Amino acid sequence: MCQLLGMNCNVPTDICFSFEGFSARGGKTDDHSDGWGIAFFEGKGCRLFIDAKASISSPIAEVVRCYPIHSTHVIAHIRKATQGEISLENCHPFRRELWGRYWVFAHNGDLPDFHPQSMGFYHAVGKTDSERAFCLILETLRQRFPEGQPPVKELYLALREITDLISLYGVFNYLLSEGEHFFAHCSTKLSYIVRQAPFAAAHLIDQDVTVDFQELTTPSDRVAVIATTPLTDNEVWTQIQPGELLVFQDGLPLKFD
Repeated sequence: MCQLLGMNCNVPTDICFSFEGFSARGGKTDDHSDGWGIAFFEGKGCRLFIDAKASISSPIAEVVRCYPIHSTHVIAHIRKATQGEISLENCHPFRRELWGRYWVFAHNGDLPDFHPQSMGFYHAVGKTDSERAFCLILETLRQRFPEGQPPVKELYLALREITDLISLYGVFNYLLSEGEHFFAHCSTKLSYIVRQAPFAAAHLIDQDVTVDFQELTTPSDRVAVIATTPLTDNEVWTQIQPGELLVFQDGLPLKFD
């Protein structure tokens, strides 16, 4: 299956270190070599880079590894195709507009019998189950809240409902954001780490690279990194439980009591 990488933080931050290790899994340390993509939110704008080449050999991925784009919400994906050919239109993340904002979605898993009959306003461009699921999520939200985006707790509960429904069809790990909130759902495998003061050094699993975050941050910085499997071997990552939907804001998971 595919792999996911996300970042949510309280100040704009680059993802070069994490992407260095993550992109190695796209053809070097793992076989997720059927395309890749990454999206960076900057205000209401969104930079989206996708390529049907393996991330380890893609010139576009090399730019992302070296160019420190600062963002508070980032979603990345490396693909191992299960549905749909290896082509640009089937690369994640996918991007659509809802309520005057861009929404970005990436999925890891397989929904073999997921073929919604009608998705209303939204239509898939490619042939993946992932894009169909994204379209159904947005169409459900559009119909549920026709007046505009609701408060985050109402949005969370609506997403929880549609996520549970889609999860009946198979494995549905995903990352979703509109640039204000960052949603992460675990069906089988997803972990996160929150880096905050006192910062320390971190060493990648997939590349022999170490970064001392104390030299690059301020005491008020806070960064949550979400990944299919941990990216570093000297930090403690928290495993998200199967069936759990988290929403991150300013580098921390929110609690809804």
